[in-house]
Amino acid sequence: MDPNFLYQFTEPDPSIADFVESIGFFHNRSDQPKEVVILPDGRIDLFFTQFASGPYHAMLMGLETLPEQRSIPPHMRTLVISFKPLAVEYILRMPIAGFLNSAQDLPSNFWNFSTDELDNFDRFSEKARETVLQLLPQEIDSRKQQLFALIYASKGEMTVKALSEKVAWSSRQINRYFNYQYGLSLKAYCNILRFRASLAHIAQGKLFPELNFTDQTHFIKEIKKFSGVVPKELSKNQNDRFVLLSILKQS
Repeated sequence: MDPNFLYQFTEPDPSIADFVESIGFFHNRSDQPKEVVILPDGRIDLFFTQFASGPYHAMLMGLETLPEQRSIPPHMRTLVISFKPLAVEYILRMPIAGFLNSAQDLPSNFWNFSTDELDNFDRFSEKARETVLQLLPQEIDSRKQQLFALIYASKGEMTVKALSEKVAWSSRQINRYFNYQYGLSLKAYCNILRFRASLAHIAQGKLFPELNFTDQTHFIKEIKKFSGVVPKELSKNQNDRFVLLSILKQS
């Protein structure tokens, strides 16, 4: 583990758990850049980033479908709210299809976090919870709630046909919704969640498929597609460069 790279991610209060998956931070305390690989995980991240002692910068990251090599500058500190897809329509209230595999800058005063709140993780977490609760709409489409509950519970393993039948919503309409809001199909999203679920097994040193992969060859191909490396190399996670895997190993 890299002692100069700190991170912490916590589960949200149950009152906002349908919309927020985690709240956390990471901090490169080193005088050198930290090289990391960001893996697709099915979440939409709202970042508040500070370089050294300068002002905070807000940015919304769209869904990612490919691994991306990034360099975290020295002394950069970032707070992050990781949203579930349902939050895009009901909390953020803006489709993110236009920045698939990219990000959009936001006003520096987005959600009106004060410097004191951004400098203190507990205050940041509480302000995030309060803000999400204030933004909750009076009504939410029950089909969408049920759809995402099933997707998460099955870890992306249910077929589009089965999901469609369970929620009484045609697969064509579901895919139209997904492409409009997120920029990818339901099947593509489910594949990302299945990959992410497999990371928990790889973090434990289990390098064989335990989910609904056709065979070992298919498993390796999917892992390499989303991580850029084969399961064995991913499991080694040299220099903590796969941050998501490092977090899973600690949980």
